[in-house]
Amino acid sequence: MKIGVFDSGAGGLSVVKSLIESNLFEEIIYYGDTARVPYGIKDKNTVIRYSLEALEFFNNFDIDLLITACNTVSAYALDEMNSKAYYPVVGVIESGVLALKREFIKRDDLILIIATKATIKSKRYQIHLQNLGFKNIIAIQTGLFVPLVEEGIFEGEILDATMRYYFKDIPTPKVIILGCTHFPLISSAISNYFYRKPTLIHSGDAIVEYLKGKYLLSKEEKETHLKIFASENVNHLRDIAKYWLSL
Repeated sequence: MKIGVFDSGAGGLSVVKSLIESNLFEEIIYYGDTARVPYGIKDKNTVIRYSLEALEFFNNFDIDLLITACNTVSAYALDEMNSKAYYPVVGVIESGVLALKREFIKRDDLILIIATKATIKSKRYQIHLQNLGFKNIIAIQTGLFVPLVEEGIFEGEILDATMRYYFKDIPTPKVIILGCTHFPLISSAISNYFYRKPTLIHSGDAIVEYLKGKYLLSKEEKETHLKIFASENVNHLRDIAKYWLSL
């Protein structure tokens, strides 16, 4: 299977990492809209327009499936993309919620959702969790993490200060949902901030399990070939991929 992965920038590489490690796919075409990152501060109509433009890029490849690795796109543009695409387009929000169901979480355990402004504003995660009966939910906008990841800052003083800014009044949660695919790249730092007590759920591992169940993918291991494209400064994106994916 040849699949596409679309993100506003480098964050979707966290999904690519899980896809490669699954050994289920022969080729991955990655496109980061780095010229217009981040999407999380943009309005819904703009996100939809950018997402449909990304479809035009992927029409140059004979892909079987497209993953919108951007939570903001998954929240706002998934229906529109599926109405225009010649292949299934899968988002990351539903898979992340399903991953939570596999954890031993009580209905009154504290769940912390961190995501961009647009994803939090959409309330997609909150509604899904409430429908499952979870009652103790905190959802906060942590958009400053996105440019830090885009700059290749995965640890250190600046990131520590940003976490203190966002998390200073947050009690230690049972689960943290990393509601932006940029955030797994700083997952170690986030886990350490809370003394490694919470379970962290991110879209990469969740989407692999989701695809296995939905599309009954062959378990035969495959060597995965990755091609990386970007709307701007593709070499910087490839450098981040080398760090994160050990290419």
